[in-house]
Amino acid sequence: MEKREIKDLEIKEEHPVEEKKEGPEDVVPVEQPPEERVKELEAELTESRERYIRLYAEFENFKKRVQKDKEEMLKYGTEPLLQDLLTVLDNLEMAIQHAEKEVSAESLIQGVELTLKEFRKVLNKYGISEIEAVGKPFDPAYHHAMSQVERSDLDDKTVVEEYRKGYMLKDRTIRPSLVAVSKKTKPEDKLSNEDE
Repeated sequence: MEKREIKDLEIKEEHPVEEKKEGPEDVVPVEQPPEERVKELEAELTESRERYIRLYAEFENFKKRVQKDKEEMLKYGTEPLLQDLLTVLDNLEMAIQHAEKEVSAESLIQGVELTLKEFRKVLNKYGISEIEAVGKPFDPAYHHAMSQVERSDLDDKTVVEEYRKGYMLKDRTIRPSLVAVSKKTKPEDKLSNEDE
């Protein structure tokens, strides 16, 4: 047997067999009992539900706050404009009081002109401007034609008269100008009128 043992030793030396060492990778995890896993999952579910309920409540409060802000903006959004218009109202009242003391039409006209100037200043402050119409080409975005006037000295569809001023709010027409538009007379009409 000695020979065999020596042979076995020689084989082991020539072909050494690696001994396996158990490391953390080789350790097979021990499964949790199902009861513990269920309790763990129920705790996660409860936490998720509570988080959802809190977020939903915060979102509902946010919606209510935005709605309240919107209502207040609609209700009080014109406050700065109205405060500035009160100045114009004060000027009109002072013009009437002044006109009652002095019968002069000139002083009344002067007071109304100053008030009109102040009123236009307030409108410009809030982005309202007049639409220039007379002498400009007719544009349905800014003008509303009320009549046509035959004119030989102007191009066709030129605004010749303004019945009511139009106004813009920044880049939007809030009231178009009411205008009369030119219509070029035909040369035949000129000749027939000259013959008569």
